[in-house]
Amino acid sequence: MGTAGMGTAGMDTEGKGTAGNGAGSTVLGQRCRVSGTTCGGTESGSNRDAKGIHAPMAEFIYQMHDVRKTIGEKLILDNVTLSFFPDAKIGVVGPNGAGKSTLLKVMAGLEPINNGDAFLAKGASVGLLQQEPPLTEDKTVLENVEEAVGSVKSMLDRYNAISAELADPDADYDTLLAEMGELQVELDNRNAWDIDSQLEQAMDALQCPPPDTPVSVLSGGERRRVALCKLLLEQPDLLLLDEPTNHLDAESVNWLEGHLRSYPGAVLCVTHDRYFLDHVVNWICEVDRGRLYPYEGNYSTYLETKRKRLQIEGQKDAKRAKILERELEWVRSSPKARQAKNKARLARYEELAAEAERSRKLDTGEINIPPGKRLGSEVLQATDLHKGFDDRVLFNGLDFTLPRAGIVGIIGPNGVGKSTLFKMIVGEEQPDRGELRVGKTVEISYVDQGRAGLEPDKTVWEVVSGGLDYIKVGTFEVPSRAYVASFGFKGPDQQKPAGVLSGGERNRLNLALTLEQGGNLLLLDEPTNDLDVETLQSLEDALLEFPGCAVVISHDRWFLDRVATHILAWEGAGEDENDPSWFWFEGNFADYEANKLARLGEEASRPHASKHRRLTRD
Repeated sequence: MGTAGMGTAGMDTEGKGTAGNGAGSTVLGQRCRVSGTTCGGTESGSNRDAKGIHAPMAEFIYQMHDVRKTIGEKLILDNVTLSFFPDAKIGVVGPNGAGKSTLLKVMAGLEPINNGDAFLAKGASVGLLQQEPPLTEDKTVLENVEEAVGSVKSMLDRYNAISAELADPDADYDTLLAEMGELQVELDNRNAWDIDSQLEQAMDALQCPPPDTPVSVLSGGERRRVALCKLLLEQPDLLLLDEPTNHLDAESVNWLEGHLRSYPGAVLCVTHDRYFLDHVVNWICEVDRGRLYPYEGNYSTYLETKRKRLQIEGQKDAKRAKILERELEWVRSSPKARQAKNKARLARYEELAAEAERSRKLDTGEINIPPGKRLGSEVLQATDLHKGFDDRVLFNGLDFTLPRAGIVGIIGPNGVGKSTLFKMIVGEEQPDRGELRVGKTVEISYVDQGRAGLEPDKTVWEVVSGGLDYIKVGTFEVPSRAYVASFGFKGPDQQKPAGVLSGGERNRLNLALTLEQGGNLLLLDEPTNDLDVETLQSLEDALLEFPGCAVVISHDRWFLDRVATHILAWEGAGEDENDPSWFWFEGNFADYEANKLARLGEEASRPHASKHRRLTRD
């Protein structure tokens, strides 16, 4: 990767941008500069020598001055001035399409700017995790990951070679010892003596595929995990991450949070994982209509500060204010209040169903889930459920009962049987033993994650609407384009062919197709992937108002805290891999985590992914 410089445009000989002045210079904090304010980290620009962050640092590791960026006719950055310190931890938020990914690409030198200056500190390195990251296709997983530590291994090899040469009585001791001393300093600075251990820990914690797997056969999620592992081992001075938690389970996210909190370089994360933002960053940078707005603190602090900013500015956007107030109400509420709110859903069932039938209309800016037919007393019950494939056991005596108005969050690593459970619920797979009963009044809304039925030449709008201006969503007739827009497909995005959609866009399309069916039991597989914060909040509110039931596979902990009434958690397989442990719990994710700590103790409740297993070759 090496040293990277930022591209510049419109510079005169003094390095000043030729763009207009743009926004005024407002100081919002001593260490955050956006439109004249400095972002994140400490004010010391001193050289650091831990964990491979060894490039000489200026006061700021990165700076923009009056940067203007457009894509076609769309304005992405409007005369933005931005700078931050070498150890800043910044979360970038904003609606889909606001330009967050483009901002990272500009910082990585992959996108040109129209006007202004953008540059990295001299001698510093930058690394970017893209949503669809490039890998070396003719190499294996391990060979790709080892590319990140090639220079370190070369230095170790040379150090060992010098040690052998010193045994020769005719060797030039002074020259060899001088070279060895320089290598030792460099290896110390890079914390490189245990590089094999670092590599195996990262691959294990991020649950990379088997080391000898060709990357050409990997899924999109597997490719992202390999690319993230490789980037973390490269340890650039400026680490740019675009949705780093997508395709990671809760254990891997937990490990990543700890790693980034102690990362000695600067980190910018575009993410919709709100717990991740709460645990990792100390600044939030909001991208809104071409401007950047800095907020000191984590996501919860950002919500409160933004509300005050909107009040000061006289913001009259009723929809955004309403969403913000709901989110703040949730953050402020006590665990007991949250639990009471979930239990109250059952008592409110009749009232909500009747109200929905009378007056519920689609809000063109928010997700609406039609109520479906009234559920009976029996919804879903598993009794002594067993299921496995070949020599692998996925469920070994699972028991649970889903009550009416329940929302179950299913959590666990990839490959432990979550999607198989969905397939058993819809009848695509049968239990090996035991029973999975679906109530007689249950009507299931589910679209398989494989989405094999999508016609690639049809547009997003055509896939959802069938070409009709009005569609039936449950028992309601709604404008089809407004319905599609509520899932983030606005304007020209509705005309995209289904065959060219990214993984995240296909996920949103899948969600729209699922909710369109109007069932009273929703099966949702990672519904929050690639949703911006406003759409996430809209989905959460829609689920809380939904009088039916839902079973949700999700790694979004904030989402599960808000909506889940029950948790079905995979807790490992112990020493016998054919004895998986699943735990059924009444309560949300935070309640479950507290219960797990009380049951298993601190050591047993730590993420399995942070424990090593040997992955490097002998």
